[in-house]
Amino acid sequence: MKLNYNKAEFYASYGKYSQIPPPENTEIAFAGHSNVGKSTLINKLFNRKNLARVSSVPGKTATINFYRLDNIFFVDLPGYGYAKVSKSEKERWSGLIEGYLNDDRDMRLVFMLVDIRHSPTKDDIQMINYLIDTETPFVIVLTKADKLKKTEREKRMKAFEEEIPCFSDIHYVAFSSVTGEGVEELRNIVEDVSEND
Repeated sequence: MKLNYNKAEFYASYGKYSQIPPPENTEIAFAGHSNVGKSTLINKLFNRKNLARVSSVPGKTATINFYRLDNIFFVDLPGYGYAKVSKSEKERWSGLIEGYLNDDRDMRLVFMLVDIRHSPTKDDIQMINYLIDTETPFVIVLTKADKLKKTEREKRMKAFEEEIPCFSDIHYVAFSSVTGEGVEELRNIVEDVSEND
């Protein structure tokens, strides 16, 4: 199914799990640490500058944001693991993320974002294990790929094999919003998983 990415639009934001309406469409979610580049990836995917608001302040996306394209919802989950928020705010975020992921929705895929320059955080590993344990289909997107030289990148890829459980069995895509690396591959994945609609 060929999608016209330019037609994507912001649909709604929800600050509490109880506000999220029951599923009506196929959904593809974006998960990852605060400031890993989820909003940037969404904008690049849809060829838009400001569809998803990008902030240099980590932890800015504190809501679940839904974007709609045809009959697919793209769901931007709040970034986790940001230290400078209150305990109650952290609990609200984790309630939002867990509530959403545990719900019986038509979730075709999770794009799990990890910064290619660094070892995955404890939260990243927890999320990856959760996706593996619940048999949720996911793809790891290694963001900020343009920031590493070839030899540094090779080193990080080797390290990921040790750091990320089952890494050799997981589909991953290196992505850069600067060079556009990975964008076409990610769009092809979106089209593959939404084929059955």
